[in-house]
Amino acid sequence: MSASEKFPPKPVPLVAATIRRQRHATTTLMIRAREQGFTLFEIVIAMIIVGALAAIAIPSYRDYVEKARISKAKMEIAAIAASLKRHWDDNRQYPANLNVLGPLPNDPWNNPYQYLAIDIVPAPNRGELRKDKNLNPLNSDFDLYSMGKDGRTVKPLTGAMARDDVVRADNGRFIGLATDH
Repeated sequence: MSASEKFPPKPVPLVAATIRRQRHATTTLMIRAREQGFTLFEIVIAMIIVGALAAIAIPSYRDYVEKARISKAKMEIAAIAASLKRHWDDNRQYPANLNVLGPLPNDPWNNPYQYLAIDIVPAPNRGELRKDKNLNPLNSDFDLYSMGKDGRTVKPLTGAMARDDVVRADNGRFIGLATDH
């Protein structure tokens, strides 16, 4: 056995320094990777916070959208009522239906506005009129309303299906939710 086989040559200091630098770089990268990631606990806490914020924000947003739709229906009912008054001024009678006024928008829930001329000859059957909580007719000239979010209604405002209706009452002095009249 030769001496070179018994005693392998010692590494050159440059090679040893390079190996040390590589090990240090690898260890540093592993530490940085561990520091940059999130633990499962941190992710779960973040999801709980996002869920709580969504639980608060979504119902508030829905309420806002519904109030905006009600407000739009009030404005459109007021505009249609003004057109019906102009028609009455020109013709001294209300039209039999809303088609006379031309194309009208649907309500914000995509249902057609409901209309019944009352101050006409012959007068409509009293059972066709919208009624307040005392079962008195809402208007003496014409009924105009939106069936609201559920798209269903009944003649008395006290009925469950009429509570979300947007109505014109007191010959135009009130336009709003049936529950507020």
